[in-house]
Amino acid sequence: MASSAVDPGTQTRTAGTHTTPRLLRAFVVVAEELHFTRAAARLYIAQQALSRDIRRLERELGTELFVRTTRQVALTADGERLLPYARRVLDAHAELAAAFADPAARPLLVDLNTDGMAAARVLARARELAPACELMARFESGLTWAADEILAGRLDVSFGRAAGLDPAVRARLGMQPVRYEPMAVLLPEDHPLAARETVALDDLAGEAVYAGAGNPRTEEWTDFARLLFAEWGIQLAPPAPLAIGVAEFQRVMAKTRNPVLAVVDFPPMPGTVVRPLVRPVPLSPLVLVWRKGLRHPGLDALRRAADQLGAEEGWMARPGGSWLPGPDAELMMRKTG
Repeated sequence: MASSAVDPGTQTRTAGTHTTPRLLRAFVVVAEELHFTRAAARLYIAQQALSRDIRRLERELGTELFVRTTRQVALTADGERLLPYARRVLDAHAELAAAFADPAARPLLVDLNTDGMAAARVLARARELAPACELMARFESGLTWAADEILAGRLDVSFGRAAGLDPAVRARLGMQPVRYEPMAVLLPEDHPLAARETVALDDLAGEAVYAGAGNPRTEEWTDFARLLFAEWGIQLAPPAPLAIGVAEFQRVMAKTRNPVLAVVDFPPMPGTVVRPLVRPVPLSPLVLVWRKGLRHPGLDALRRAADQLGAEEGWMARPGGSWLPGPDAELMMRKTG
């Protein structure tokens, strides 16, 4: 066929759409050696297999790439034109393979929900265990939203109440229980209950306590609050404007004056106090979640960190007489990958 009638650039985009790096690598090595026997030895394949690959590439591109005689092998004009294209494709392929050869080369995006609590401590320990990994903290607030982001590939890891997720979402996540977190209530410092060291659940009867109602990101937390409040006659505070950032959260809380359901490690804020809930102690089930199939040394470090801190501080020892919904108690006994 007439090689002058073929544009390798055009053919690669049309007839050559199935061209593989293996065929291009075979072509480049033959072009460099101009000798099929030596090229086959470099590629560690049989000469017949190499000749078959070159013929297949020529069929895909619709042109001859080499002129073969009994004495020599030479590139055709189209072979000369293809060579720089092929080298660029192979260089890009090698770069791509190198970028994904080491999972640690990619930052792991870890959603902590709120800084300064158990999840942040797990992250800090994981950074000590895997200093070569880049573990990037995010503060997205709410496992319902974070789980969707994980499945969409925009987050890697989050923490929260996994039992409150849709079962179809939960089935696609790996999970590791981290801690039975004792719960608390965040009160304005001049609230009648603020003077107490602890607050009994009965003392909140009739109170309207905020637990994220109306926030689609935190539906798992609001659902948990409904289960708890129903047993002690506590009212769920109506939806409040979604507050992004500590300053906005403080402003909205000061305006509504509602106590806020929290955990004992909730970071203190000016004008408020955190009081543990007792009689009984309700527990917030903290679970580490990630997309099933995720492989990253940073995830391994997070899982080890959670195990270490749990063993050191008794995070997975459930206090006697505590309160926890049945589905949460069951999930906290399982690990999935």
